[in-house]
Order: sequence, then structure tokens, then C-alpha cells
Amino acid sequence: MLDITFAKPALPEKGALALLLGEGESLTGLGAAADTATGGAIARALAAASFKGKKNETVTILAPGAGLSRVVVVGLGKREEADGRATEEAGGTAAAALSAEPAGVLDVGPAAPARAAEAALGAVLRAWRFDKYRTTEKPEDKPKLARLTVAHADATKARAAWTPLKGVADGVFLARELVSEPPNVLTPAEMAERCRALAKLGIEVEVLGPKEMKKLGFGALLGVAQGSANEPRMVVMQWHGAGGAAGKGKRAAKAARPLAFIGKGVTFDTGGISLKPAAGMEDMKWDMAGAGTVVGLMAALAGRKAKVDAVGLVGLVENMPSGTAQRPGDVVKTYSGQTVEVLNTDAEGRLVLADVLWYCQERFDPAFMIDLATLTGAIVISLGHENAGLFSNDDDLAQKLIAAGQATGEGVWRMPLGEAYDKMLKSDIADMKNIGGRPGGAVTAAQFLQRFVNGKPWAHLDIAGTAWSTKDKPCVPKGATAFGVRLLDRLVADHHEKG
Repeated sequence: MLDITFAKPALPEKGALALLLGEGESLTGLGAAADTATGGAIARALAAASFKGKKNETVTILAPGAGLSRVVVVGLGKREEADGRATEEAGGTAAAALSAEPAGVLDVGPAAPARAAEAALGAVLRAWRFDKYRTTEKPEDKPKLARLTVAHADATKARAAWTPLKGVADGVFLARELVSEPPNVLTPAEMAERCRALAKLGIEVEVLGPKEMKKLGFGALLGVAQGSANEPRMVVMQWHGAGGAAGKGKRAAKAARPLAFIGKGVTFDTGGISLKPAAGMEDMKWDMAGAGTVVGLMAALAGRKAKVDAVGLVGLVENMPSGTAQRPGDVVKTYSGQTVEVLNTDAEGRLVLADVLWYCQERFDPAFMIDLATLTGAIVISLGHENAGLFSNDDDLAQKLIAAGQATGEGVWRMPLGEAYDKMLKSDIADMKNIGGRPGGAVTAAQFLQRFVNGKPWAHLDIAGTAWSTKDKPCVPKGATAFGVRLLDRLVADHHEKG
């Protein structure tokens, strides 16, 4: 992680300086001091570039004098309208512009201490990089930014505001790392072991293997996994931040009903016997992004010591074609007792989630369940890469998720559910089939999942279009996004923490 410190505004003797400037604002404070020290070079550069201070507008001045190697000015938009999201994006934009410098100072201007912490969060999120497998990269090609000092008049309060945000950033980074790992490294067993490491944060971690799941009757999940030499796992993670007793006994006490988050974890998806086309199949290493988000979220909640009881469950499998693989036409019996005719083995994520969802509601009696999955290509056709698909049986939960998405920039768009869609899952020989045809594919997938929530308040987030980015964004470098970690952390913080 980018090393962040907070200090009172002071012009650095050397190195780089970044300034956040609101729309229509003049240079003041540290910016004015730097302009004076450089003989007016900053003001001249802003005038020459017709800088207006619009959101994420950027001007870079190289070697302006006074020992400064570069000065970066980032537009914040209208300061009175600049919320936490805008400040984070400005911080991320500044970090990207400073990437060639080993260290820098970021001045947020006349802002509340919380805004300084949010700018720091944007900077660290943007500066993250997955490079553990790079062995021949030239030094000049590597980003150099390692330390960033955030300048604020009340550095003590800004530092205090940063502490919980750092915990969230750590959760985001864990999720991004898991999604970025190659599939020959991150097998179901390996991912389960990485979940065990969360115990150091105070999270209770329980790992179930194929024997335990067979005994329980996880016929749907095990059917997906049976074609792979890599055995499946289910991981249960519990965070008792509110002092509850989630999961003790067959059902949790009503007073301690936890929030439940469930993730699809297909560590590689070939499609099984219903084999995917070769082009783009390498992307299927991130078919476990839903599970990655849940793991990252649990780390974030524990890292910032959230006062909430939460459980995270992830079903981890690899979907491979082989002589033992599930066939189109097979019928499996789920943990709920319902049977499914498997017409397409590439519609496997919903089978994994079916068993985990039912297990979750039966064991924990949660206040609500939210599942995340890179479930369908159909949601990408519907919403592109800007929003995740939101399906829910609870209007209040849906509205809270929409608001949390707007606040964090992890947008969700509510999609329909209904009886007509549900009828599309009717099977001739079993309780249901696992696909409903091409029309409304994302909706029928959600309808399938709804059959396994047993009436619990529930939301399904189809993140197939948002789990991976093909381009840099202000707070998200190209690659794994960890979409959902900040969204769900915000949901918890705004509505469900005690005290």
C-alpha cells in the first residue's frame, strides 16, 4: 500500500506537490506559497492551460523551480458540491499524475479533515498494483510513488478519519489480489487457505471440504465440481463486531441475527461440458470475483472493527470438462431438497449459490442475505460495465444498496423479478431447470436463486460487467476492481452498526 502520512501544510524543499483546486478558485495557502516560491510559474501554467478546476481536470508543471520536481493541479469541481466521492477521485487522479515521483505532498485546500482522509483513500486505491509475477520489468516502467503526505491544518483529525478508511482499503486490496491471481495458483483449496488468514483479524473461519459437503447434501455445488481434479471448498467467515452469537447452534438467536454475504467462487470456469469458446476464456479466472468481494468485505469490516455481526460464505469450485464432469441433462438434488435439471453446465454459478444460500439461511437466520456473482453475460449486454445488476425481494434493502452505490461510485441498477420469468425455469422432469433460455437471461438466473432464499430479505448483485476494468479509472487501476467491497461496507456503516 502507498505509505500515507498527515501533516500541517508546509512547502516541501524538494520533490512533488499536488494541489486540489475547486472550480473558480484561486491559488491560496500552500498553492499560493508554491506559486510565490516558483516566481508565478504555477499561475502562468494554469492560465496557459485554461484550467477551470472542473472535476478531475489536470495540469502538470515540470520543474517549476524552488526545488520542486513537478506540481500537479487537479480540479475538484465546485467545492461546495464536492462530496467524499469527488474528493476520493481527485486524490486518485493526483496519485496517478505523481506516479513517476518517489514521494509527494497532497494539499486538499480548505476542506474538512474527513475530506483529507478521503483524498488519501482515493490515492491509495489508485496507486495499487498487482506485480508479484513481473520479473523482467524495467525500473523506468515501474510506478515509483511510495510515500504521500496529505497536508491539512488539522492533521490529527485527518489521521483519525483515515484509520477506518485504511481498513477498508486493505479489504479492497485483498479482493483485488484474489481476483488477479492466475487459476493455476488460486485453486479452491488455496483460496480457502487464504481465507483462514483472516483469523488474525479476529474473524472465525471454518472450511468445509467435499466430505463434509457430501454429508450435508450439497448436490448442486458438488455436481459443478465433479469434473475437476481440484476439490471444492466452502468457507464460512464470522465477524462478531456487535458481540452477537451468530451461528451457534442450528439457528442463531433472534437478537443476534447477523448480516449475511454470499459469494460465487468459481476459481476457473471452462463452461464444463458446455465448453466456452476459446477466445477470452482466460478471463474466467475472475469468475470467483463474487467470493473475492465477500472475503475482502469481511477483512474490511474486521479491519475497521465494525460494530456489526456479519457472516460471509463462499462456495469455491473449479468447473472443468472431463470424464467425470457433469453432463447436460443430469439431475442434481440441492441441499434444500429441490431438484434441478442441468441443461447447461456453463450456468454453474447459480448451482453453487443454491446450496450456499439455503445453508446460510438455515444455519444463521440472517437479517438479510446479499449474494454477489459474476453470474451472466446477459447483464453485461443490459448494463455494460457501468452498473451491476441488482435483483431483490425487498424494496428497503434495494433502496439502501442503490444509495450506497451512489455514495461510493459502485453503481447498481435494479432489475425486475416476476412470476412470468420464474415460469421460464419449469422443467419436464425435475423441480426446475438451470436455464430459462436466452431472453432475460440475467433475470431468470436471479429467479433461480430466489428459489433458495426461503423468503429471507435478499438481494443478488450480478457483477459480471463490473468485476474487471479494461481501463484505468480515478480510483481503480486497470484490472480487478473489487467491486462491492466499498458498496457493502457503506451499506453496513450507514444502516447496521451499533453505537
